[in-house]
Amino acid sequence: MVRTQAAFQKEVPEPGPNSGLPDWNPSLASPRQLVDYLHEYVVGQPRAKKILSVAVYNHYNRIRANLGYSLEHEPWMETTPNNVANDSILLPHPTRRRTYPTTLPRPPTPLFEKSNVLVIGPTGSGKTLLARTLARVLDVPFSVSDATSFTQAGYVGDDVEMCVHRLLQSANWDPHRAATGIIYIDEVDKLARRGAGGDGMQRDIGGEGVQQSLLRMMEGSVVTINANNGADGTGPPSNSEGGRRGRNNMTPNQETFQVDTSNILFILSGAFVGLDHVVKRRIAKGSIGFGAAPINGPADNDNFVPFFTKNGEKADPWSLVEPTDLVTYGFIPEFVSRLPVISSLKALTIPDLLRILTEVKGSLVSQYTALFGYSGVDIRFTTPALREIAKLAKERGGGARGLRGIMEGLLLDAMYEAPGSGIRYVLINEKVVKGEIPALYWSRGDGSAFWNEFYAEDNMDHEKSSPSNEGHSSGI
Repeated sequence: MVRTQAAFQKEVPEPGPNSGLPDWNPSLASPRQLVDYLHEYVVGQPRAKKILSVAVYNHYNRIRANLGYSLEHEPWMETTPNNVANDSILLPHPTRRRTYPTTLPRPPTPLFEKSNVLVIGPTGSGKTLLARTLARVLDVPFSVSDATSFTQAGYVGDDVEMCVHRLLQSANWDPHRAATGIIYIDEVDKLARRGAGGDGMQRDIGGEGVQQSLLRMMEGSVVTINANNGADGTGPPSNSEGGRRGRNNMTPNQETFQVDTSNILFILSGAFVGLDHVVKRRIAKGSIGFGAAPINGPADNDNFVPFFTKNGEKADPWSLVEPTDLVTYGFIPEFVSRLPVISSLKALTIPDLLRILTEVKGSLVSQYTALFGYSGVDIRFTTPALREIAKLAKERGGGARGLRGIMEGLLLDAMYEAPGSGIRYVLINEKVVKGEIPALYWSRGDGSAFWNEFYAEDNMDHEKSSPSNEGHSSGI
């Protein structure tokens, strides 16, 4: 039984003719429900959310369909009670009347093949966060591995089977449940084929060799996992029923499990630094006309395909990635063919970074507010200050990860001076972010002055950005 009900509680209307839902109640959260859950934690990337949600939903529908196919009854001729009836059907006598079954067998359900997913995009765009958020919402085994530690079998490092080992751990050492889980492998772009030596005979143990091992696992194979050979030395509980469940007929001292990867969904992701230049060079070869970019210099030009985009919009090379670009980047064609679904993430904009600071669950502002609250200090950020932080993060690069570095440097003095002192209120305004003045402090009895200063800058910013004020200024 595959349990794939979403772990979050969400009000869903009862099925009926006016609810827009089917009369039957599916056990799997719909793609729309998964996207709604991802919206609460991840900012932007609507297409990537749809692709991952649909991939997960179709994957478990595929598993249920294939399990139903395997449980179907055998053809009626093979289940006849005696061999005489079989002979009469196979070799009918001219004077013997042929007998037919009372009910015709229904057409067999086709076997569905899985569609593994490749997620590409710049660093800090939310690739890993999307996978970890899906791991929380799905009631299925989920493991996260880093491709940088993988090496070919027989060399120092982790074998590719380690990702299945982690999946088996998350399934409480149940190989049957682990065989329907999800494996997420990050930093897969580090597996690109590295340049060989001058004679071309240098062995690439961390690139092409790992690709060869992964493609067989993604296609479907039986992996033998020795629980005592894990990287962290953990194994199944010896005295618990979960450690013995699903084991082959072996002696009690052998902790060996067989996991079939045919029904495991693989989600691979990576930053793929330089892949956008590969796409630009490919597109530039087919560009013609007066607005076409030069063939030798499109790598640093954002307007390299002006006739492929709308007026006033810049071209997004990540959305134009094709399998041939991945082969040029350094992946073998057999590996790329195992990843039919390619999802690209865009770089975060300043409004996206501002929403990460304030709106999503677990936002940075809420984290630092709670952190100062443990010391009895109330900290506030003005709207212009938050906007300036988002601008700095956009200029420095790094996406959402750059926000935390800016916040740590900005709040270092406040986190050092406020705990254990008479400081009760801390205010971060635009001048503090720009480095013109230090953070503003107030003691316990100066709450009114603190709130007046906080609302004064926010109200001034609201007046500047209000449409009525802009119309008045333009009239003057």
